[in-house]
Amino acid sequence: MKDLYNHDPLTLKLSLREKYSYGMGDFGSNLMLCIGTLYLLKFYTDELGMPAFYGGIIFLVAKFFTAFTDMFTGVLLDSRRNIGKEGKFRPFILYASVPVALVATAQFITNDFNLTVKTALATVLFMMFGLFYSLMNCSYGAMVPAITKNPHERAQLAAWRQGGATIGLLLCTVAFMPIQALFSGSSSLGYFVSALIFATCGLFCMWRCYSGVKERYVEIPPESHKPSILQSFYAIFRNPPLLVLCIANLCTLAAFNIKLAIQVYYTQYVLNDIHLLSWMGFFSMGCILIGVFLVPKAVKLFGKKQVYLGGLTLWAVGDVLNFLWGSSSLSFVLFSCMAFFGTAFVNSLNWALVPDTVDYGEWKTGIRTEGAVYTGYTFSRKISAALAGFLPGIMLTQIGYIPNAIQNSATLLGLRQLIFIWPCVLAIIAALTMGLFYKLNEERFALIIEEIDKRKKNNMSEHGLDENKTSVITI
Repeated sequence: MKDLYNHDPLTLKLSLREKYSYGMGDFGSNLMLCIGTLYLLKFYTDELGMPAFYGGIIFLVAKFFTAFTDMFTGVLLDSRRNIGKEGKFRPFILYASVPVALVATAQFITNDFNLTVKTALATVLFMMFGLFYSLMNCSYGAMVPAITKNPHERAQLAAWRQGGATIGLLLCTVAFMPIQALFSGSSSLGYFVSALIFATCGLFCMWRCYSGVKERYVEIPPESHKPSILQSFYAIFRNPPLLVLCIANLCTLAAFNIKLAIQVYYTQYVLNDIHLLSWMGFFSMGCILIGVFLVPKAVKLFGKKQVYLGGLTLWAVGDVLNFLWGSSSLSFVLFSCMAFFGTAFVNSLNWALVPDTVDYGEWKTGIRTEGAVYTGYTFSRKISAALAGFLPGIMLTQIGYIPNAIQNSATLLGLRQLIFIWPCVLAIIAALTMGLFYKLNEERFALIIEEIDKRKKNNMSEHGLDENKTSVITI
């Protein structure tokens, strides 16, 4: 380790290789996560024979549990002081990815137990997946401030991350069910083989991320700083930009996950073409990729907040058009492409804005806690995911969904409302929240970084150190 860093961190440029490696992290994690987000509820209802209500309860309980495991991960990260050459965050990416892949696969194993045991086993497996996924993914996300302080490079990393996530989601959408369908004689075996393939690929991608990124600004908190789960809650409520971002993200992630969970039912029962899911995924996720690549340029021209609001507007308009005129396969795909194009800007900037709130928290409190801020933020995401998993299960029961049967008109209308109206309303709430209450713009952020650097230089001068050196540890 060295404690010397002589160039301006705000102008540091990352290599294309490192950005690619970072993007591979969310590509790999989404290969393992999205198979559950997209198909686990359908596996529960159609293969394990569970009522949709039970599937919703499993999602609710497990996601609430993993919301608190995120907090635990934040405490663990901010407590680390004996940091080796691997860095503060990278070891968790390497080692936690193995149990994530194993449990992601195990969730798609069928059994002949009674309903109570099936439900208990599914809940425990989902909770285990959430625990290990928290250790892996929270470390991955919290690592950004340690990689670069350049806000434009952070936007680039967020774009690469969202690009990786989108390609992972695209592959899950396009390829999972066709692989599963190859085992027409045993659909349950098809689910298991598909899950095994995606989890294995995800594992190798996480290892590629570990080997390709570098932590440059690893800061060790003072001995007086004692991290706790309460610190993560404090990190939210003492940090206004983070609080606003959490509320907006609560809405957008719930909307996005509800849409993903219901689309497999919508294509099968409303449009009567389950194979359309692959084509829809190909085109809509392609639109997301285009949007992701446009994010850095759009942010440079208009600023993060304006681009974020523009994405929400496209999202809401696309859903409204789909509800009114999306009754055919072609119109459904076209309007979905518009909505998903808007989500590209929203989901990318969710990650680009979090590191800015880390710096805001350091400016306000004098203590840098990437783990507490990031896991405080992901707590809201897990609560959102819990609701997004719970509500479709409950609503499928309420609208009278019957697995593998022709649905009545009321059920079909309920599916249309679930996939379009609910996400649209949540997107509008998020837009109002960000538009009215998020005040951390680019100009203010630059002033905050400048003041933080001045504080560090003054502190080093008081201790007789070279003012040209920073207080970070360079690995």
